[in-house]
Amino acid sequence: MININDIKNGMTVVIDGNICQIIEFLHVKPGKGPAFVRIKLKNLRTGSTVEKTFNTNIKLEKANIEKMSMQFLYENSGKYNFMNMETYEQIELDKSALGEDYKYLKEGLSIEISFYEGEVLGLILPEKIEYVVTNTEPAVKGNTTNNATKDAVLENGLTIRVPLFINENDVVVVSTKDGKYDSRA
Repeated sequence: MININDIKNGMTVVIDGNICQIIEFLHVKPGKGPAFVRIKLKNLRTGSTVEKTFNTNIKLEKANIEKMSMQFLYENSGKYNFMNMETYEQIELDKSALGEDYKYLKEGLSIEISFYEGEVLGLILPEKIEYVVTNTEPAVKGNTTNNATKDAVLENGLTIRVPLFINENDVVVVSTKDGKYDSRA
């Protein structure tokens, strides 16, 4: 148990049976009445964000989140297979357990999977991942009237907007935060 005055951003706690990560907090000491703490929490099971207010005299239960380095192996009819790089133990996760992160997976990609008491909470992807462009239209000279981008299909099936100078078989860097083109590799 930790005192509410000792919390920090990024800390994980158990509140009402839910595993939550503290996004931000604010200690408020009004002119009248007792001080309180307003916390913005992200539920790690559902992904929802909520703001709660607590008295300053309570204690919160700390959630110990384990992170395991894994490598994505393959996908087979909605089941995603990962291998622990230290023990070579394999685990299989449902597409629903991955949220929207499944779109960025490609064979051989090293990621981290977070666990709480054996329950999978989600994937921790690298901020940027390199992909090979497998299909894109050739650039048309003078076609710069609308933002100068075109669609490109990547090796994992993801379709993104890229600049006109990107061709098939080029390696591009994609941000996993917003799924947008970042640069050419």
